[in-house]
Amino acid sequence: MRKTTSFVVFCILAVSAILASASQEHSYVPSKGFVPDEKTAIRIAEAVLSPIYGEDKIRNEKPFVASLKRGVWTVQGSLPKGWAGGVAIAEISKSDGRILRVSHGR
Repeated sequence: MRKTTSFVVFCILAVSAILASASQEHSYVPSKGFVPDEKTAIRIAEAVLSPIYGEDKIRNEKPFVASLKRGVWTVQGSLPKGWAGGVAIAEISKSDGRILRVSHGR
């Protein structure tokens, strides 16, 4: 009886270990985050903003500028000199690339 119980416990532990290792897929996390620089932040912002506000509108707001503060990239469009109005803005997490906020001024 004791051998049978030990064998059952061993089998349960073995199956548990196999299932646990199978459910933990490998995932690489870059040391500088998924959005390491201004260029990457701008490319992500343009990809997110274009379907929302239209490709022509976003194209007309180039060049985009990005600034990093407390782990969040703020990417903003620009307007030609003398033009009044707002620009597209996207806030993106440096560490994981999440889009935190999207807006467009008036």
